Amino acid sequence: MADFFEIDFLDVETKKSGDAISLRYEIANQTFIHVVDGGYVETGEKLALHINQYYGNPKKIDHVVVTHNDHDHTGGLRYILENYEVGRLWILRPWIYAGEIIHRFQRFSNVENLAKELKQNYSNLAALDEIAQAKSIPMSEPFQGAKIGAFTVLAPTKTRFLDLVVESEKTPATKSALDTLLEGIATLAKAAIKLVKEGWGFEKFSTEPISAENRMSVIQYAYLNGRKILLTGDAGVDGLLEAAAYAPFAGLILPGIDRFQVPHHGSRRNLSTEICDAWLGKRLPAKPDSSTFVAMISSAKLDEDHPRKAVIRAMIHRGAKVLTTEGGSITTYANAPAREGWGAVPGEPYPDEIEE
Repeated sequence: MADFFEIDFLDVETKKSGDAISLRYEIANQTFIHVVDGGYVETGEKLALHINQYYGNPKKIDHVVVTHNDHDHTGGLRYILENYEVGRLWILRPWIYAGEIIHRFQRFSNVENLAKELKQNYSNLAALDEIAQAKSIPMSEPFQGAKIGAFTVLAPTKTRFLDLVVESEKTPATKSALDTLLEGIATLAKAAIKLVKEGWGFEKFSTEPISAENRMSVIQYAYLNGRKILLTGDAGVDGLLEAAAYAPFAGLILPGIDRFQVPHHGSRRNLSTEICDAWLGKRLPAKPDSSTFVAMISSAKLDEDHPRKAVIRAMIHRGAKVLTTEGGSITTYANAPAREGWGAVPGEPYPDEIEE
């Protein structure tokens, strides 16, 4: 068989959205299987069943990537690590850098104590670390420039990651009055969101801050079968800016992505018009007759907050066919083996309304 790829976004069907992505690709007669995030704990077995059914019932997964600590990304990976031979786990563990950042914490003078508390506060990552150590699974840090099979990590850099560890609400530090105020504003804004009608091309994103943990998300790029593929986790504007600056060093000239994972289930806090322009190109003057790339969103149909209409509009403004997991798992592929019962699904319609 000639080279191919297939990337599957599983439907993580709870009241909140989650990410569980599996992918298989072949290069020069060599096949690789990756898992990127695993949804919630109960998603893990479903993800394994999918891999077994569609990827030839493998005993080994070459790479498992955890983009960040959130439980809707990490939970199901426990089952994957426990039930497969894993070539390498790619994971960012804040506690192993305690010695490098201890001088930034006033109440800690002992590296071991800081590492212990960081491990407790990043317990989802710590659980994966524990399984990997028990099974002697090799672990590496997915910092900018790392190669994960055919993928290159575009973000985060180690420097920005450590800054975010210090900043994160999960670090052992008291929240400032500003943090508390911002949380209150975000809660009120969520309750007050209204929809207004707008014409083609109008965009409005949110400037509300996102968590430091989401901003730690690993961003990966690969060029497979002539397609440029970007996986973003829950990354925010700063991570996508950092990734765009590094893109030329990974052989990626922007704008232009063929398969784009919309970050954080289609949240309007994780993107901006400038970021969309940088990655996907400028807005088209009118609605196109056909799509030029695919934008994929992991969103549960019971999740009322995702995806936002502003985000769907922004993707379609640039020529996307927008696919969500609200109707079931979705796949994107090139030259991949046929699957019985799988076929093309319609893209999301263009919303005439946008969040005020």
